Amino acid sequence: MDHHKNREKVLVNYRKARGLLEKLIDMTENGKYCVDIMTQNLAVAGLLRSVQEMLLEDHLNSCFRGAMESGSEKKKRAMIDEILTVTKLNNK
Repeated sequence: MDHHKNREKVLVNYRKARGLLEKLIDMTENGKYCVDIMTQNLAVAGLLRSVQEMLLEDHLNSCFRGAMESGSEKKKRAMIDEILTVTKLNNK
């Protein structure tokens, strides 16, 4: 069973973010109004936060779950360490 249920949503959001980033580059190059640029920038940031949440959900339901069910203390510890690392990076 594929526990990466959000894969398509992730791809859609990445594509939307790419489109918005291209728009932001164009807006910046053409000297558009600062608040308009900031608004679009916040939209990209929101999409990427949403992707991060979906990726974490999928990871916890697939790779992480598999490691926890494996019985291997080494795999469990490695997965926990990875989640802690990603969480710390996300909170910076």
